[in-house]
Amino acid sequence: MTLLSRPLSRLAALALAGLCAAGVAAAAAPVVTVPGMPPVVNPDNLYSEVGAGRLSAAVAGALPRVYVPNVRSNDVYVIDPATFKVVDKFRVGFSPQHVVPSWDLQILWVANNAEGRPDGSLTPIDPKTGKPGKPVSVDDPYNMYFTPDGKEAIVVAEAYARLDFRDAHTMALNSSLSVPQCKGINHADFSIDGKFALFTCEFGGKLAKIDLVNRKVVGYLELDKKGMPQDIRSSPDGRVFYVADMMADGVYVVDGDSFTKVGFIKTGVGTHGLYPSRDGTKLYVSNRGTNRIHGARRGKGSVSVIDFATRKVLTTWPIPGGGSPDMGNVSADGKMLWLSGRFDDVVYAIDTTTGAVRSIKVGMEPHGLTVWPQPGRYSLGHTGNMR
Repeated sequence: MTLLSRPLSRLAALALAGLCAAGVAAAAAPVVTVPGMPPVVNPDNLYSEVGAGRLSAAVAGALPRVYVPNVRSNDVYVIDPATFKVVDKFRVGFSPQHVVPSWDLQILWVANNAEGRPDGSLTPIDPKTGKPGKPVSVDDPYNMYFTPDGKEAIVVAEAYARLDFRDAHTMALNSSLSVPQCKGINHADFSIDGKFALFTCEFGGKLAKIDLVNRKVVGYLELDKKGMPQDIRSSPDGRVFYVADMMADGVYVVDGDSFTKVGFIKTGVGTHGLYPSRDGTKLYVSNRGTNRIHGARRGKGSVSVIDFATRKVLTTWPIPGGGSPDMGNVSADGKMLWLSGRFDDVVYAIDTTTGAVRSIKVGMEPHGLTVWPQPGRYSLGHTGNMR
């Protein structure tokens, strides 16, 4: 046992407590990550490298655009965020769900999940030209993430309750992991050290914990039998995860290590998407106002702002006319939250200072849009889970 691994003596513990009481904060211990994963620069804030304007050299030359996949019109609309106008659109595969930045920030992948059909695909977009390339055939890509070391893509084959680990560049299949008790597996986030991920089970009211080192299912956590967990994001210090639940109308707080529920935050009707602010102090929560995928209205759409430090709702911004705010992300400068209005065929641009909303008409049933470029060193997937 080393000195650093020994328990503190009572005297040392009292001394440390005295320093903290005097306002001298103890430094967080360095995070030991999985091999190949970039280091955690600030253990107290895993979002430290995605601050406003902290753009990687890897995104040099990328056009500033918002890419919007439209599920029912099978196309992608492209918005210029400077003018709030649609400047391009192109056809992709059947039922595009999310636009996913690659781990190395070089490609934006459109996940065309085909909704159970055999012709699922991934359409690459070159972010420097904004144009699509030749699609790659894969099974049911409802969503996609990347292993923390960047070597593999994790295609979320929702209809098969399966995670497909593919080469991050060629998308050749390496292995598959069945997650049989996770009905409607879809969204995920990763532990601060990259050792495990939590996936939401939309139609089972559960979370699934995946050991990424040994590639196995650790277990399941039931949130609510009648729940519909959606997006999930880590707290800045990596200690807990926030889980949006569309039926609970709020956010569960889950301890990732012990895999237990430790809290709940009421937000709004149809809680759906989660997006950290660029300074890592707040969490923007989209409340879709609907409970099921067909858009049955239960209330008006809104966006709640949670303070990470207190786990309290600071404010809630209404969507004019009700709306259906769904998926998206924050602009590179942190001044605008972009969200799809899924059942209103629009995109919302929301001022993160005032909550003022602008609407832009797009295709039929816009879903997981991404804003590009975004700050950060690498992407863990979804619409820009940046670290």
